[in-house]
Amino acid sequence: MWHCNQSVTIEGKDAVNLVDNSEYYFLDVRTMSEHADGAIPNTDCIPLQEIGQRLSELNDYKNKKIIVYCRSGNRSGKATKILKENGFDAINLIGGMNSWEGDIVSN
Repeated sequence: MWHCNQSVTIEGKDAVNLVDNSEYYFLDVRTMSEHADGAIPNTDCIPLQEIGQRLSELNDYKNKKIIVYCRSGNRSGKATKILKENGFDAINLIGGMNSWEGDIVSN
């Protein structure tokens, strides 16, 4: 049985294979400075505390699976719940950047 409060998750080792898959969109919910220090390539950043007010920016991705990440998986879990409540197909990247083994870019 699926429950609304149940978070759908993915592990970094599986998510790394989806970075270039056009059916997926990666979203960083850390702070802008954390994002600048190192992020998964080609990902946007909407900090967790702003996500509720900035949902309209994600409307272009309603037809994609959104993989949400942060540093450890805590903030992205909260953001995944908000996105799911608003009709998005969101997946929490468990372990966040701490467990990410793919490429990282910094600005």
